[in-house]
Amino acid sequence: MKSLETKSTETGEKCKISRRQFLFYSGAAITTTTVMLNIPGTARAQEAVFATYPRMWIGNMSDLKTDQPLTFNYPDNGPHSISMLIKLGTKAGGGVGKKEDVAAFNTVCTHQGGPLLGTYNAEHKTLGQCPFHLTTYDLTRYGIIVSGQAYQSLPQILLEVEGDKIFAVGVMGLIFGRNNNLIG
Repeated sequence: MKSLETKSTETGEKCKISRRQFLFYSGAAITTTTVMLNIPGTARAQEAVFATYPRMWIGNMSDLKTDQPLTFNYPDNGPHSISMLIKLGTKAGGGVGKKEDVAAFNTVCTHQGGPLLGTYNAEHKTLGQCPFHLTTYDLTRYGIIVSGQAYQSLPQILLEVEGDKIFAVGVMGLIFGRNNNLIG
């Protein structure tokens, strides 16, 4: 059996591998990659999941004060629909307004449904720590996880501004306790 020989430039040593071994290993690598790409959630970028709901007025821009959350229920009056509207004073992913610093998030931890209402940290612009397992979310970066047990970002309420009025129009992410973001 003939070997493929290559000389290492760093050590001067020769590396020997047969053609049969080369073909076997490269075929195994291609097969493994193909299989892994067909497993849902593996080695693929995931698209953001969002649901649109009836447009609902939730507040006025002129009434917002930096770092003072306004609580509302959206998309319905369910037990996990408690949300907060906040003017962060710094640009936020998905933010609206002149400075793109107004955002809204569901206030139920995505891990096990712990209550996050009242845990806003103005210094770090975070929500949490969750009383169950200490998860904390960054509100300037679409509610991503900073620390803790959760594995999903905090659901962000999609906003539209019309004049001074702020409307909730949808949810990006899955609200805790739901199998999907459909009402009913």
